[in-house]
Amino acid sequence: MRDTSVVLSGLRLDNPVIPASGTFGYGADFREFYDINCLGSFSFKGTTKEPRFGNPTPRIAECESGLINAVGLQNPGIDAVIGEELPRLKEFFHKPVIANISGFSIDEYRYCCERIDREEQVGIIEVNVSCPNVRHGGMSFGTSPEAAAEVTRAVKEVTTKPVYIKLSPNVTDIVAIAKACEEAGADGLCLINTLLGMRIDTVRRRAVIANKMGGFSGDAVFPVAVRMVYQVSKACSVPVIGCGGVSSARDVIEMMMTGATAVEVGTANLRNPYACKEIVETLPVEMERLGIEKLSDIIGIVE
Repeated sequence: MRDTSVVLSGLRLDNPVIPASGTFGYGADFREFYDINCLGSFSFKGTTKEPRFGNPTPRIAECESGLINAVGLQNPGIDAVIGEELPRLKEFFHKPVIANISGFSIDEYRYCCERIDREEQVGIIEVNVSCPNVRHGGMSFGTSPEAAAEVTRAVKEVTTKPVYIKLSPNVTDIVAIAKACEEAGADGLCLINTLLGMRIDTVRRRAVIANKMGGFSGDAVFPVAVRMVYQVSKACSVPVIGCGGVSSARDVIEMMMTGATAVEVGTANLRNPYACKEIVETLPVEMERLGIEKLSDIIGIVE
């Protein structure tokens, strides 16, 4: 019997497979396809203080090896998540969930994280620092070590549960930002978020999506994600959740070998709603093929 279990900041997961925020909603849609309790956990849709309709359409541009999205953090707001989504989730998902929190100011991050920290079903708080920092001309909180550390400290002051900071790859030195978050008290890190991309409609001679640019994700970003997970896991001592272009059990194992303790699956869910279920089912097969008895033994084995 192959052991697929891993431990994230004291939270034991049956397996390391976690659907990424923004690709799995709040779980209700995917329960129509399969019993989502087969997952290690899942990261629910990025949640802000106030409800957000999101960006104008079109929001998606398909690419040969991925897609570009500019959804714009569409979500019902923290009150609705706590009052409606989490009680509904509790009816069909019986494991701790990862709460993805976004914000446009330090105060908003603090407020939302403090609120969600009180919820029993939340096991880990995942803080997305790729949001525009309105105090600094719209630059992302995650583009500088100082700003990322400021968010981390603010959130840690008002929470008791493990806080993982989700990092943007659209930076010169992701290790410096990761180390700043760790020093500010982050319990773990998640990387990478989407790369910035753009597509042009050559017939209409304009950008495909209304926002012009958006987050590029999918198979094409996997080598970039592996490289960054490797760099950060070697430089930091806190656990890392790997994310970016994962679409198979082999990808999960490769990312874990570079240092990830668990792995998030994003774009693959949009192409195939059974993607995570299939990865969970094929993990033991891939482990047997590679002679791996215990999945946690391979974390960070690549020198």
